[in-house]
Formats: sequence, structure tokens, C-alpha cells
Amino acid sequence: MSYNCWLECVRGCGRRYSVFDVVYRCEDCGGLLDVEHDLEALKNRSAASWMQLFDERVRSNEVPYGSGVWGKKEWVMPLVDNDNVVSTYEGHTNCFWARRLGDEIGVPDLWVKMSGNSHTGSFKDLGLTVLVSAVKQMVADGKPIRAMACASTGDTSAALAAYAAAAGLPAVVLLPRGKVSTAQLIQPIANGALVLALDTDFDGCMRIVREITKDPTIYLANSMNSLRMEGQKTVAIEIAQQFDWEVPDWIVIPVGNLGNVSALGKGLLMMKELGLIKRLPRIACAQAQRANPLYLSYQTGFDEYKPVQAEKTLASAIQIGDPVSYERAVKVLRALDGVVEQATEDELANAAARADRTGLYACPHTGVALAALFKLIDQGQIKRTDRVIVISTAHGLKFTDFKVGYHDKKLEAVESRYANPPIELPAEYSAVSEAIDRVFGK
Repeated sequence: MSYNCWLECVRGCGRRYSVFDVVYRCEDCGGLLDVEHDLEALKNRSAASWMQLFDERVRSNEVPYGSGVWGKKEWVMPLVDNDNVVSTYEGHTNCFWARRLGDEIGVPDLWVKMSGNSHTGSFKDLGLTVLVSAVKQMVADGKPIRAMACASTGDTSAALAAYAAAAGLPAVVLLPRGKVSTAQLIQPIANGALVLALDTDFDGCMRIVREITKDPTIYLANSMNSLRMEGQKTVAIEIAQQFDWEVPDWIVIPVGNLGNVSALGKGLLMMKELGLIKRLPRIACAQAQRANPLYLSYQTGFDEYKPVQAEKTLASAIQIGDPVSYERAVKVLRALDGVVEQATEDELANAAARADRTGLYACPHTGVALAALFKLIDQGQIKRTDRVIVISTAHGLKFTDFKVGYHDKKLEAVESRYANPPIELPAEYSAVSEAIDRVFGK
């Protein structure tokens, strides 16, 4: 059976576009666009049949369905020909049972969705596989697209560059100079993208990329482009699938530009509508205190929203003061009875380090989510009996300087309570033996 999808204004004005149109906002009211699917056609297949199909495709060798994203192709981007799908076998990231950490904080049913265990080391791969595949389809159909472009704090640029290289398409990335980790900076360079390091922050890069992509031959790859969310929403589907199609009580997610939580909500609401799940979890969005416009709006019941000047934060990927997907995120939070919490630099760094001591290797953004989790437990919102899943958005190895600075006690505004620096000793048996005895006793 054939399935259809299209772009539609999120403000409900009714304006629609093809998913292959080069358009990012409604031309009538200025609202963002979302990909909408023909749910009536999807309902012609039963929930049990969809679950069986998705389960059968997990890690299969049938191209492109072995991908965690493209295994749900009918729900994601059915109009792209299989020959134009650009995939690195993304998705299928594990849920780590954080048993020791959960016991320590009083929530033993604690899991961490390791979205950073992916091709470029972050969840952004899930969205860029869809966007780049759609662009490849557009080019094949004769659309004159010269390049794809994004503003980035590191992870989006890495994913865009990798998938563009795999597709044989040009990519342009705008980065805030000196505000991206070395590991993130080298990724788009290595994959051959045109890397432009600008003397501004992410919001400044975003303003410029919006201007650049007014040229219809330069295609916008930021999460303002709703195609990204179709891939990212599969995180929600994958979580349910990994727990035999049961959803947790809470999902805690770090947020910056707010595309990820919007996508998560899309996936959950779509599963509920099509009968694959019977209830919805609650969502907790976590922001760095130094870049917290969503948190401040939440304090007003979302009655007020004001962009902020984001300050330098260790959670550099979410150092965003004017998030593009604010409207989308608020709709999701209201639908899922969501909450918003924030974390200071000290709280996020020590939360990541505490998690590391129990077997994780948390990036600073996951540290923000963990710090928010600890607060919600202390407030009594998250209960001991709840199943909680924290979304880890990137691999900790992308943030080696953050880890080194923490254990060297050199991070500004951070008291490193779990610092574990190496002990330098002479190469002598007695010195080594004495050090072991001092730490562990005889």
C-alpha cells in the first residue's frame, strides 16, 4: 500500500506543501511547518501488524529497512525512493540500565537511552539521514540545489557533513568560532564540508544561515526544517519497542533549540493515535541555567516567552537563547503534562561525573538531564516506583576537554566533588603498593 505525507502549518491555518518544496515557514501566517502523515491510510494496518513489521526489521540486512530510522519508513518519509535513502545504519541505540546510579538516587528502574552511540556520535544522525535523503530525492527529480547548510554548535554539523559526504552532496556549516569542542570541529572538516567559523554565538550563526537559505538553491538543514524531526521521532518509537511496546513513566531530555523534544512528542503521539501504546509518558525538559528561555517561559505557564542572551555554558550544544522550535515544544509539553527544570554549571558537571562513576560516560548535556532528574526526585515529582528514561544525546568522547577540566579541577563555577586525577609516582613497587593500600586498605 502507498502512504503519503506533506508539510503543514503548525498554527492550524491549513496551508500545505509538498515535503520536497523548499519552504520552512508558512507563507500565509509565518508559522513553522510539520510533516503530517495520512493517518487513515496508516490505520488500515493494525497496531499489532505494525509492531510485528517493525520488530522483524530490527537490524535486518534488507536495505534500507535495517536502519532504526528507515525500519519505520512508512511513518517517517515514505515518498523517498529506496535508491535515494542515505543511511549509515543509524538508530538501534541501546538503553543502558543505570542500575547502580538508580539505586543511589532512589529510582532503581532508571535507564539511559544512549543516542550518542551512533555514526557521528550524537542523536543528530537520526534527523540528518531523513533530510539528506529527501534532498537526494529532490536533486534526482531535477531541483537545482547547490548545497545544504546549517548553523551548529557541533553535532548537527558533524551529522550533516557525514551524510552529505555519503550522498555526494555539498555541505556548508556555520560554527561559532572557539565555542565548539575540537572533536566536534574536526568532524565536518574531515568529511569535506565548507566550514565557516564565525565570531558570534549559535544564535548569530542561525540568523546568518536563515539569510543564506533564502536562496532556494541552498537548503536549510537546521531543525527549523521539519524533515529533521521525522528521523528524530524514531527515538520514541525505539524506546517503546525496546520495552515490548510499553512506555516509561518519565522521559528526561536535555533541550536547546527544542527540535528534539518536539520530535520525541511527535513519535509518542503518533504511536498513541495508531494504537501501538495505550498511554503517554510525562516529559521533563532540562536546560542549562545559562541558556534557559524555555524554563523561564514555563515559570509563567508558557504565557510569556522572551529570548535570552545565552551565556557560555559547559553544555555548549544547548547554549541557545532563541530556540527555533519553541511553539512545537510547548504543544508537546502541554500534551504530555511536561515539566521544565534547569541546572547550574556545578550541578551539570557533578551530575555527569557521578554518573561516570557508575559506568556511564556522560556528555555535559546528559549531565544537564541528570541534574534535572536529581532535582525532580528531590521535589517528589518522580517517584521511586517510576520507570525513568534519560536521553543521552551525544557520546562523552566528543567532550574530552570537559572531562579533563573536571578532573583537573579547572572548570569555572564547578566544585569537582568526584574528581579522580591520576596519582603520579616513581616506577617502584613499594610506591605503587603503598598507593593501593592507601586507597583500598590492606
